[in-house]
Amino acid sequence: MGIKGLSKLLGDFAPSCMKENEIKNYFGRKVAIDASMSIYQFLIAVRQDGSQLMSEDGETTSHIMGMFYRTIRMLENGIKPVYVFDGKPPEMKSGELEKRKEKRDEAQKELEKATEAGDSENIEKFNRRLVKVTKQHNEDCKELLKLMGVPYVEAPCEAEAQCAALVKASKVYAVGTEDMDALTFGSTVLLRHLTFSEARKMPIKEIHYNRILDELKLSRDEFIDLCILLGCDYCESIKGIGPKRAIELIKQHRTIDTILKHIDTKKHTIPEDWMYKEARRLFQEPEVTDPTEIDLKWTDPDEDKLIEYMCTQKNFSEDRIKNGIKKISKARSGTTQGRLDGFFTVTGITSSTKKRKVIKQEFLINFTAGLFESLNSTLFLNLY
Repeated sequence: MGIKGLSKLLGDFAPSCMKENEIKNYFGRKVAIDASMSIYQFLIAVRQDGSQLMSEDGETTSHIMGMFYRTIRMLENGIKPVYVFDGKPPEMKSGELEKRKEKRDEAQKELEKATEAGDSENIEKFNRRLVKVTKQHNEDCKELLKLMGVPYVEAPCEAEAQCAALVKASKVYAVGTEDMDALTFGSTVLLRHLTFSEARKMPIKEIHYNRILDELKLSRDEFIDLCILLGCDYCESIKGIGPKRAIELIKQHRTIDTILKHIDTKKHTIPEDWMYKEARRLFQEPEVTDPTEIDLKWTDPDEDKLIEYMCTQKNFSEDRIKNGIKKISKARSGTTQGRLDGFFTVTGITSSTKKRKVIKQEFLINFTAGLFESLNSTLFLNLY
């Protein structure tokens, strides 16, 4: 679920934190991608005649097809993806997981009714609601990524928290996910719609964490409390408090603890044994692997093993897989111009000199870009 209503709240109260971009503008960027979210999207979207793709032995392959082609698309656009897989869910998430199970059970009952009635539209609808990412789906994609030469990370707990840690440690530029709680975990940049298909014609939405705090005039801990009020995966929220009321209460009282002392409990029911403090602590101190211990390497694809895996084991077209491998190799071997902003970093800026330093930096970048263009030159930097 992520954080309920956060995207709309930011659009209403902190619009400057968001901007829209095209995928080509992320050339040269390393991006940590929530693997489970991507796999779920592929299981939902990659279908034939309303059903998931299957191998000859009846194994689902929609997630493999989606992962293969979507990763190639990012590589062709100069993005260096690293996929992050969920570890064990935190104990506090058990309530949310139970709710999801109840919804799947209900969808199963509705599917049986639709099947009995021969209602093809509802059969497809409820089949999609029953989609769940399994351990086998994850293992299939890990094997694929290894053969493609794309790194992945196994998080000890929540993937979004590990992604955010990689961003904060400057291992990657941003987190690519649809779940807004990557921001609650402190990711400085969040990219939504990065892994959507081109057919959907949706621009990538880039959200900046520091601009959120600046525009909302909140501290990190106050923003976490706001997200808990909105509704997160780890505890219930106060009934009757929507996004607008939540931001008003946080700005007025600054913490949930103070809010509870002033709120009208007759109008707003406080959850019994509300574990907001535990949820707050989970966002503040998530269980993650130290990013300094993670070595991200992009390598050449193992062509023979990739063909054997995709074609012999999973029954995909050999011509299409070979064509995909050529695209990966071309992206790997091509000599392309790197990001100019990677060559200029401004450190140790005081408030009195900040504007002058920024102007100087922009001048250097523009001058260098013009020089490269006039010489028709390229920087000999490999994509990987």
